[in-house]
Amino acid sequence: MGARADAFLSSFNRIEKWLNDQLDNPQNMGFNQMVRRLSNREELPVKTYENDLLQISQLRNAIVHEQIDDDFVIAEPNQWILDRIKKIEAALIQPETVIPRFAKNVTVFEQDIPIIELLKIVADKRYSQFPLYEKGDFQGLITLKALGYWFAKERVKGKIDLKNRTAKDLIITDGKQTNFAFVAKDTTINEVEQKFRNNGLLDAVFITKDGNPNGNLLGIVRPRDIF
Repeated sequence: MGARADAFLSSFNRIEKWLNDQLDNPQNMGFNQMVRRLSNREELPVKTYENDLLQISQLRNAIVHEQIDDDFVIAEPNQWILDRIKKIEAALIQPETVIPRFAKNVTVFEQDIPIIELLKIVADKRYSQFPLYEKGDFQGLITLKALGYWFAKERVKGKIDLKNRTAKDLIITDGKQTNFAFVAKDTTINEVEQKFRNNGLLDAVFITKDGNPNGNLLGIVRPRDIF
């Protein structure tokens, strides 16, 4: 058996063990069945690679069951499929986490900042998102979309008066889905992607050490960063 076939089977066996571990070592469940079962688990990236894994399983069976002798196999994996299975193995067994990929300094604002100051920042620095805090406690996320919505509502009421109006007035608390979420620094990128898919209102996912909203911000993920 060639070196590529050995490397391919070793990677396949590690993936198969990982699938087993996720399902607590089920009895009499084949590779393909485990893949299909785990593709329904949103917190895992199996769905992304489902078709690849099913094709890889066919190649594995051809290598193992159709081998003519120790030195010759009918199906020999090429370099592309070997690279592919290694990439899938890494994605499953050692998934990328939000830190360090999305680590960055995030500018925060006190909720009593005047709205007129927010508008100046938008004009001068082109910021589009404003995480609001009150003495270190997270209060909400203001976006350009929220600003536009607020101005539209105020205009319907009559003349817009920004005197003594602060960012706190922009926070919408209607008890429904929020436009932000917090995750710990070891959260996988796949988990964050699922958050965006499950909540169409989500404008940003903030990263703190342990997911505590009042912790120091280590980074931010926006929909355009994922999709």
